[in-house]
Amino acid sequence: MGGAPLPLLSRLCLSFLRGASPATFTLKNNCSYTVWPGILSNAGVAPPSTTGFALSPGESRAVDVADGWSGRMWGRTLCVQSSSSGAGFACATGDCGSDTIKCSGRGMDPPATLAEFTLASIGSDDFYDLSLVDNVPVLVAPANGSCPTTDCPADLNAHCPPELCVAVAGAAVACRSACEAFGTEAYCCSGAHGTPATCAPTAYSRLFKAACPRAYSYAYDDATSTFTCAGGSASYGVVFCPAGGSSSPEPDGNPASPPTSVAYPPMVFSSGGAYPATTRPAMVTLILLVFRVLSTH
Repeated sequence: MGGAPLPLLSRLCLSFLRGASPATFTLKNNCSYTVWPGILSNAGVAPPSTTGFALSPGESRAVDVADGWSGRMWGRTLCVQSSSSGAGFACATGDCGSDTIKCSGRGMDPPATLAEFTLASIGSDDFYDLSLVDNVPVLVAPANGSCPTTDCPADLNAHCPPELCVAVAGAAVACRSACEAFGTEAYCCSGAHGTPATCAPTAYSRLFKAACPRAYSYAYDDATSTFTCAGGSASYGVVFCPAGGSSSPEPDGNPASPPTSVAYPPMVFSSGGAYPATTRPAMVTLILLVFRVLSTH
């Protein structure tokens, strides 16, 4: 009887050790243009090893996070640095308003496709999803091969409806959410439409879901858009432009969007109002001015 508790003690020790291990995210850029990932931890959660950096085409970078981490990652595009001191950094899409390449606890200005994670603490399940207010195609792949991936690798920007389109120098670089564009309760799942029972899919979200069935198309699209994986795999891949390279959004007056994938028809996405607009008009105006000046040389 004296030896009976040992197996249980061993399991508890192993569980603790597994829970104490950090998780690793490998972010890879398959686009043919530079993407600047931004990372934000949820309230009360320790920040990762970095909160923002540049990924050149074909480049990847590992980012460590603490056990039980929760937060979000997204890609920023068409970024410029207006000061040699490291300040004055801003992006046309996904900007986090920190004025530096690191987001340092600041969230993103929509539109930007969000990869969202709640990692297990000591052996429970991880949760992850893609929330689509589109600027860059994204795929999330757990290292545990038995867990599902979620993605939307379609080119959405080139076919964005005019009322949702964000353009730089005449080229579409992102699509706003229907909530951000129109501000109605039905699109934002607010007010009289603030519950799953009263916020039904809209014409936009039905089209979005048809294009990318594994990603969120509106605020209450949980049933087919949130995925789980047994905790302890400690590794995820986040891939920008998973379908492969694409035309580069060069600051030449015609920054092109990624090409349309035959396998994934183009569509635009709505966030259902989960992330209200906080765009900084002055910085966006500065970016547009920089690109227009460069395009004349």
